[in-house]
Amino acid sequence: MTAHRTRFRGLVDKIADARRGDSSETVAAAFLLVATVVALIWANSPWGETYQSFWHTPLSITLGDEGIELDLQHWVNDGLMALFFFVVGLEVKREFAMGELRDRSRAAVPIVAAIAGLALPAALFLLLNPTGPEAAAWGVVISTDTAFVVGLLAVVGPARAVRLRIFLLTLAVADDVGALAIIAVFYTDELRIGPLLVSVAGLALIASLRGLRVWRGAGYGLVSVVTWVAMYESGVHPTLAGVMIALILPVYPPRRREVEHAAALTRAFRQSPNPEYARAARLGLERAVSVNERLMRLHQPYTAFIIVPIFALANAGVVLSSETLRAAATSSLTWGIVVGLVLGKFVGITTASAVFAKLRPGSMTPGLTFPQIAGGAALSGVGFTISLFIVDLALDDPALADQARVGVLSASVIAALLGWLVFSLGNRFAPPPAEPSLDLLRRVSPKRDHIRGPVDAPLTIVEYGDFECPFCSKATGSTREVREHFGDKVRYIFRHYPLDDYHPHARYASEASEAAAAQGKFWEMHDTLFLHSDALERDDIDRYAADLGLDMDRFEDDLRTGDFVTRVEDDELDALTSELPGTPTFYLGVEGRVPQRHSGPHDAATIIRELEAMRAAARRPVAD
Repeated sequence: MTAHRTRFRGLVDKIADARRGDSSETVAAAFLLVATVVALIWANSPWGETYQSFWHTPLSITLGDEGIELDLQHWVNDGLMALFFFVVGLEVKREFAMGELRDRSRAAVPIVAAIAGLALPAALFLLLNPTGPEAAAWGVVISTDTAFVVGLLAVVGPARAVRLRIFLLTLAVADDVGALAIIAVFYTDELRIGPLLVSVAGLALIASLRGLRVWRGAGYGLVSVVTWVAMYESGVHPTLAGVMIALILPVYPPRRREVEHAAALTRAFRQSPNPEYARAARLGLERAVSVNERLMRLHQPYTAFIIVPIFALANAGVVLSSETLRAAATSSLTWGIVVGLVLGKFVGITTASAVFAKLRPGSMTPGLTFPQIAGGAALSGVGFTISLFIVDLALDDPALADQARVGVLSASVIAALLGWLVFSLGNRFAPPPAEPSLDLLRRVSPKRDHIRGPVDAPLTIVEYGDFECPFCSKATGSTREVREHFGDKVRYIFRHYPLDDYHPHARYASEASEAAAAQGKFWEMHDTLFLHSDALERDDIDRYAADLGLDMDRFEDDLRTGDFVTRVEDDELDALTSELPGTPTFYLGVEGRVPQRHSGPHDAATIIRELEAMRAAARRPVAD
């Protein structure tokens, strides 16, 4: 009993950690893998008959003369998985509104790769299965299982894969959009208009609750249940109710006035702790954060650690008898799934990325290489969760369904091995350096960078800094002396590297400097922030912005809804990819050469001496 209680406590702790933001995709993938293995062992054990009998046990919920009766497997697939798709919808909505897909140019390569990773697998599958009941299963090969892919990336991927992970996560979101659309359009049963109109009315009511600024999740719960039931009765797959509801729910960055109101309520509770103030403080805190983000934080751990593993347990238990394996080995359905997922994803994603990057130079993120993309594309052939979900939608014949499940399981294993092989070959034939490169990863761009001095100056200083770092604050004096020494011969570029573990206000300060840049006052804000590096509370920074004469309404709106978070994150990811030791880190360069990381002291005399040496070396004639 104690051992069972300990294991349950461990599961609860994992979920609690995930809700605090400490979740691990690798752990989620491990849960999913364990559930899959258990399903296979159970289905192929001497008690294998109990697997089918258990998951086909009928369960009905009735209200008066009306009710819904499904077996346990379909309660999982149609009911619990609605919550999974609800979370997927929340993630998609957030990414388009505030995340990676907000900046279309930044996300262009993974979006194009995702489209190719949807189209080519489907085409290859239909090439092998052009007609018959097998052709209906073409949707099985379209999707990538994000949890498995990110978990495998942590195990078999390269050591410095920060950019690749972002690429694959962005691709997975775009992939999910395509998969959800395909399920909605191509895997809908016969429509019944009456219940469909009720579900549409439910969605409209949820939209009206959003318009009325209803911000508590419970306000949407009852309407969501009614909408799910109506959509089930309409013939549309009920899991799509979760997606549609998620896409309607509001998502927005916290509004300052609501944050300040929540802080005032919290102070009131601290001064006079009582149930009334406790409730007001809790509601104030909830109001400050969008329904989307609160519900995603609430439900995502449960879908990752409980619902998806239960889905795998209910659907992955194919009987691997000699008869089943022999049928699968000669089945165009099985081979269509394997070829579609493994070859289609690998070739489609890799080729589309390469072609798009060739057609649009500069679209590829610095630090992301094509061997890395090829390895990630190979792993993307693991299409486990949604693939098994579509097997249940597309195939009524149990024998064909088993062949399809064998194909999905086989493709997942082959894709994992192919990803490992591609990464291994990449390390063998193009081994990464033992130490990170000293070259500046992202070239200086007048369109992107903040440049002090002539844009075409022959000498370059690039600093990765943190506005709360005392060493960076002192370094501003050094760079000023260097600029005074060289005059128009030097240009100075500042990039962001906020160290959140040590400087809790640095990230907001970086975003504030970018919001000031939108009004043409980056350097004024830069100098002010370093002048007051020990006073960077939000109120302090807002006061500095007002003192600089910024339009405060625009400043606040830009901080909430602008692209400055992405800009700061890009600089930070460049720094992490380059494995910078900390802040400040300087790169020094001379015209015609890539700036190199400066490893010595960063006092003015040392930097001047280094730049003089670089300029002298550049002037020397090259020996024949």
